[in-house]
Amino acid sequence: MRLIFVRHGEPNYAKDCLTDNGKEQAACTAKRLKDEDIKAVYASPMGRAVETASYTANEHGLAVKTLDFMHEIDWGDVRGDAVSEDEKLEFDGHPWTLGYKLLTENPQFVGSDKWHEHHYFKDNICLQYYQKVSEGMDRLLEEYGLFRKNGLYEYCAGEADKFNDTIALFAHGGSGAIMFSHLFNLPFPYVLTSMPYGVCSVSIISFYPEESGIIIPRLELFNDMGHIREFKAEKLHFEK
Repeated sequence: MRLIFVRHGEPNYAKDCLTDNGKEQAACTAKRLKDEDIKAVYASPMGRAVETASYTANEHGLAVKTLDFMHEIDWGDVRGDAVSEDEKLEFDGHPWTLGYKLLTENPQFVGSDKWHEHHYFKDNICLQYYQKVSEGMDRLLEEYGLFRKNGLYEYCAGEADKFNDTIALFAHGGSGAIMFSHLFNLPFPYVLTSMPYGVCSVSIISFYPEESGIIIPRLELFNDMGHIREFKAEKLHFEK
C-alpha cells in the first residue's frame, strides 16, 4: 500500500478556499499525480483541502471522501480561566512556536517520547487533536488491512483486500504533522520544527511487509514541490 499525502494549495483562510494561485497549484498537483494508480482520494472536510483534492479526484474519475479527523488542528490552553494569565500557555498555545521552545530550552526532551507530558502540550488543546488524528489514521489503515501493533503495523487480509492500493490524502500542515509523528513514532515537537512542508507538496509513505509479517512505514518522498517550481518558472516565462 502507498499513501500519497498532499498539503492543500495556497489558501484564503478567511473564506476557507483556495486563492487563484492555489487553484493553479492544485491543478499542477493533479498533473503531477495523473500517472499514479490512485484508487481513492481522501481529504480533510475543510474547504481548502477538499478543493485541492477535487482536481486530482477529477483527473482519476473519483469522488473526494472526507475524513473529519484530518480537520486542521486548533490550539490554546485547555484550562481556560482556571489559571492566571501568568500561568497560561505562551504564544496562545501555538504548537509550532512551543515545539521550538521545548526542544531548544529543554534539551532533555530532544528525541524524547515524553513531549506530551510537558506543560506546553499537556495543557494544550492541540493534544486532543493529536489523539483524534492518530486514532483516525489507524482506523483508515485498518480498512486496507493494516493494524497497529507496538508502534508498527501488521497485515491482516479482509473481505475486500485493498492492501496493494495507492490512495491520496489532502490535508493541512498541522493534522499532517500529527500523521507523520504518529506513523513514524517521531516526537510531535520534532516534526513541527524539523519537517516543514509547503503548499501542494507531495509526500509518499509506503507500507511493505517484511518477512516477519511486520510492516514498517517508509517515507519514500517528502515535501516534493518540483511541480510547483516548474509552474512558477513557466508562469514567469509567460509573463515576460
